Amino acid sequence: MTNTRAWKGVLFDLDGTLADTVELILMSYRHTMRTHLGEALPDARWLATLGTPLRDQLLDFARDREEAQAMLVTYTEYQRRIHDEMVKPFPGAGEVLVTLRARGARVAVVTSKRGEVARRTLDVCGLRADVDLLVSADEVRNGKPHPESVHLALSKLGLEEASRDVLFVGDSPFDLRAGRAAGTRTAAAPWGAFERSALEAEEPDYFLDELVDVLALTPD
Repeated sequence: MTNTRAWKGVLFDLDGTLADTVELILMSYRHTMRTHLGEALPDARWLATLGTPLRDQLLDFARDREEAQAMLVTYTEYQRRIHDEMVKPFPGAGEVLVTLRARGARVAVVTSKRGEVARRTLDVCGLRADVDLLVSADEVRNGKPHPESVHLALSKLGLEEASRDVLFVGDSPFDLRAGRAAGTRTAAAPWGAFERSALEAEEPDYFLDELVDVLALTPD
């Protein structure tokens, strides 16, 4: 018998999953490090924690919390200046969101970005109208890989009791851990900043080759 079940909800990470923003992020990081530390530290140090909240990332580089706050201001102000020219959606992003909603799935973005810049990214990519819910770093105490943001999305969508019929798609190990801890199915997106091996180590339920592959997935 053919499986005709459909996802009740599909949650997406934003950076590196729906939106191609890695170079924007790296440029903002390099500028911040030069401004506060006098040199651009290796990109690999920043990429290793990409997908966790910005405030947490900066604490690993700052000498104290006051400097981390100053770094946050520098980073966000610089990113605002260059954001729109650096951001674009990954191929198929719009088609995927429209099709999922047409099938009856609730669609949410669960991101470690602040709400202001996340909404701007969605606008620049032309995706905001096709998202039912945005959960940003501003709305939770604990960022990914903690499952708080995923639980919040499930609650707001009314899907707390149907988490096994919800899919969380992300490009980082932190996304996959958060989704699994919240009880959703997980799908790895290897076109972001992380090596495929790092995602495989998290043992996601599904491994995608491109974004449109989401449309071929159904709950078990």
